[in-house]
Amino acid sequence: MSRFHLMLTAGLSMTLVTACSQSNQPDISSPSSEARTPELKDKAELGEIVVTGQRRAEYAQDTPVAISVVSSERVAPAPPPPALAKVARGTVAAMPRADLTTPFYHDVGRDKFTATEQNAFKVARNEPVSTFSIDVDTASYSFVRASLNRNVLPQPAAVRTEELVNYFPYDYAAPQSAERPFSTNVAVFPSPWTEGRKLVRVGIKGYAIGRATRPRANLVFLVDTSGSMNDPAKLPLVKQSLAMLLEQLDGNDRVSIVTYAGSAGTALEPTPASQKGKILAVLDQLGAGGSTAGAEGIRQAYALAEQNLDPRGVNRVILATDGDFNVGITDQNELKGYIERERGKGIFLSVLGFGMGNYNDALMQTLAQNGNGAAAYIDTLGEARKTLVDEATSTLFPIAKDVKIQVEFNPATVAEYRLVGYETRMLKREDFENDKVDAGDVGSGQTVTAIYEITPVGGPRAIGDLRYAEPAPRIAVAGRAGEYGFVKIRYKLPKSDTSQLISTPINRSVEFARFEDAPQDARFAAGVAAFAELLRGGRYNGSMTYDDVLRIVGGARGRDDFGYRMELVNLIRAAKTAGAMARLDQ
Repeated sequence: MSRFHLMLTAGLSMTLVTACSQSNQPDISSPSSEARTPELKDKAELGEIVVTGQRRAEYAQDTPVAISVVSSERVAPAPPPPALAKVARGTVAAMPRADLTTPFYHDVGRDKFTATEQNAFKVARNEPVSTFSIDVDTASYSFVRASLNRNVLPQPAAVRTEELVNYFPYDYAAPQSAERPFSTNVAVFPSPWTEGRKLVRVGIKGYAIGRATRPRANLVFLVDTSGSMNDPAKLPLVKQSLAMLLEQLDGNDRVSIVTYAGSAGTALEPTPASQKGKILAVLDQLGAGGSTAGAEGIRQAYALAEQNLDPRGVNRVILATDGDFNVGITDQNELKGYIERERGKGIFLSVLGFGMGNYNDALMQTLAQNGNGAAAYIDTLGEARKTLVDEATSTLFPIAKDVKIQVEFNPATVAEYRLVGYETRMLKREDFENDKVDAGDVGSGQTVTAIYEITPVGGPRAIGDLRYAEPAPRIAVAGRAGEYGFVKIRYKLPKSDTSQLISTPINRSVEFARFEDAPQDARFAAGVAAFAELLRGGRYNGSMTYDDVLRIVGGARGRDDFGYRMELVNLIRAAKTAGAMARLDQ
């Protein structure tokens, strides 16, 4: 065992001691302690490694680092994380139980998100068509909640407006059959943040599959058991979450478990979900330790799913991780290409994210978006229950894939428009007709909402007229000329490679003269969107404040059986007083 000391001086003399554990299998991802010294020193100078009055543990490259406030005394090194046990395929005792003496992993400020510019206004005469992929992910809402519950504003890149809006179910009319699995609901009403502009709410609802008629499920639980998962909000919550999901499965469904840390292996061969005791025993034995060979875990999980492929059922890998891959393939584009190829075999990938401090949302969004699956962030048991119990059918069983929306705006009535959110889901105009272009999926019974802000001709423009441009045409009020636009939705049934089309006009029959007269769900969705846009900086929200959002959401809360909407009210209140940055001693 090697030790090194790094003296930190900040009014007190402090000693940093790092213990590097010896193992039967070398950790090829971890550099020597000497090689890490400059990196840790840099982190200390930047404040990423924090000394507090209470002893706590940090990890640098999955090596435990004990930090304590002392004078000049030595501090005993923190014990190493438990080693990953080699296990014969199919055995129950897949992993050792977590060592309670092992310090929990804790990190601050290393969460990774993909920063995108907010959608800007477009001139309808120049660019009348808007095309995007549908999105039913909810990970952003849960991460925002976890941040605000720590009294910290989320970083703007963590806020995806459409995911906050789509976190909530809406009371849209249900479609009649699985063969035509969508209904559409359109409403036009005044914008609550800019006088003279309007909002166009486009809502769709997917067909709800009955439990008796749903297809069989071939599920592979892919569980990250690396050292960074040694946290109460990570691996222990993963176990509880997957145990909840297990209760929603039928005896005809099958479950496998693959784990990965420094290496990957099969902890449970495909097993009927009716053998709950055996499956739960494997989950219970999982412990955290080692580096993170995520790509190898993904490869083995897909191989196991393919070996047991059910051509008539749903074949899905469910990845539970904080996304901190650091061994093997870590490049997002390489992983994306692999998952796209596996998707073509009929195996989908869903991602459940856990933890905060080193949460890699950017990677998990890439995996889920290209794996024909949703990305959820599980921060509490309540969220696990919502995602994997209350919404288990929609989480697991798609009713349509490659769902795209295209809206054509009428320049005779609409001067400008902007899509609120969906920045990471934008498509080219020609992609709408191209069945080779991947898009999002919609699960059984799910609702999806999109909001456009439009400036009617003659309204307050965000983009001024050009000096040499042709004058805008006069507004016509009859027939197609009086429409605001036209919505087209293209989708494929789960086992089909050919898309189908449904469409609906945006006309005066769905317009409401006052915001207060708009449908309750439409007003609530507008309030959620306004909240998200404020968290992102409020560039397009005019003079709207959190108090204004509270009034909108509170007035349109409506039926709230599970308390999700009341929770949002409390989060808006929390945002008013939250700090701009996480405290390093949290």
